[in-house]
Amino acid sequence: MSYVFHRHLHEHYPVVAGGEGCWLIDAEGRRYLDASGGAAVSCLGHNHPQVQEAIIRQVREIAYAHTAFFTSRAAEELAEHLVTRAPGDFARVYFVSGGSEAVEAALKMARQYFVEIGEPQRTVFVARRQSYHGTTVGALSVGGNFWRRRPFQPLLRLEVEHVSPCYAYRGREPGESEEAYGRRLVRELEETLERVGPERVIAFVAEPVVGATMGAVPAVPGYFRGIRELCDRHGILLILDEVMCGMGRIGTLYAFEQEGVVPDLGTMAKGLGGGYQPVGAVLARRKIVEAIARGSGFFQHGHTYMGHPTACAAALAVQRVIERDGLLARVREMGEALRERLEARFGQHPHVGDVRGRGLFRGLELVEDRETQRPFPPATRLHARIQKRAMAEGLICYPMGGTIDGEHGHHVLLAPPFVISEDELDLLVERLARAIDGAIAELRG
Repeated sequence: MSYVFHRHLHEHYPVVAGGEGCWLIDAEGRRYLDASGGAAVSCLGHNHPQVQEAIIRQVREIAYAHTAFFTSRAAEELAEHLVTRAPGDFARVYFVSGGSEAVEAALKMARQYFVEIGEPQRTVFVARRQSYHGTTVGALSVGGNFWRRRPFQPLLRLEVEHVSPCYAYRGREPGESEEAYGRRLVRELEETLERVGPERVIAFVAEPVVGATMGAVPAVPGYFRGIRELCDRHGILLILDEVMCGMGRIGTLYAFEQEGVVPDLGTMAKGLGGGYQPVGAVLARRKIVEAIARGSGFFQHGHTYMGHPTACAAALAVQRVIERDGLLARVREMGEALRERLEARFGQHPHVGDVRGRGLFRGLELVEDRETQRPFPPATRLHARIQKRAMAEGLICYPMGGTIDGEHGHHVLLAPPFVISEDELDLLVERLARAIDGAIAELRG
């Protein structure tokens, strides 16, 4: 009997006992290829010696000290690393313990910025349907996954407007170019701002590449440049949530680098610390920092474990390994190799409608009918069947349901460690194909 309140109380979970590189090992000795890095977390794989050593050194020096009294070398050095490698005029980093906390902090920082500069009437956020920004109440409020929101709807009191996602596979009209589709979505946002009153809007919140809810969906060319221009025109902040897609996952340290824009606030977690310690962060541009510094001087927010020295030491070690070993270039190289393998195996698969993503962040959208894009019915729980079969094959991937609207559609998300080899890519695709084909055959009776 377990006394742990597990994610699902009707499931039995194997006990993890070890790991090496891209592999996890359970207590029975079974080995699993970690093709999703857990949830796009384990960018360096498991048991990296340099990261382990950095954690041990920090714990021996000082494991924890409250940030109301002290800073730490680890936090200062990690902040410098992140700011000096970011394009644009970022000035400070606010450290937390994970992605939801990072988004929550960014929302409050954005609101306080407008209070500090004398625009307290700004109370509305705009985000996108089928987005995911975290499980805390503020993050869940801006998130656009209605299945996740539904049980807690009475608690979600933030003023939030949701617009269409940038989802070319299903949103682009026949004969419409990607650029024209992007412009149409920007017009939709502009119409929403006009209806709400742009002077009331705090920020537009979006993932550069949508992760868990839609399965590695990138924006079309020019979309984010149009969004940035529209936000600037109305004095609205742009918050880009890179908790899942950032920190090198798509081949650049910051995902927004590939969009030709700079957000006002950027959130990160997952690949920041690579799973070695719980850590997240908010990257803030100079104007936000200076507005608070000139005003109250105090960001009215905080967590007991913010700026945790051991977490910061682990994250700094992860980021130094990524830089030292040239892993951003490797993500681009191996990401292309993964794309080629997925296209070769699933590009004409009768039940794979779309193969998408960037770098080592890839998704497959599953359909019952490829020609009409009709999804499998929700009751099939195809994603859960695939996950179970993949585990039996010794593969960890990240299937999800509700891809289209929170209820309909299924996809598989892949986010393997940056250190994955060509042979492991072959094994990944081979095992994934068996899991998908086996799950669909099971549905067919």
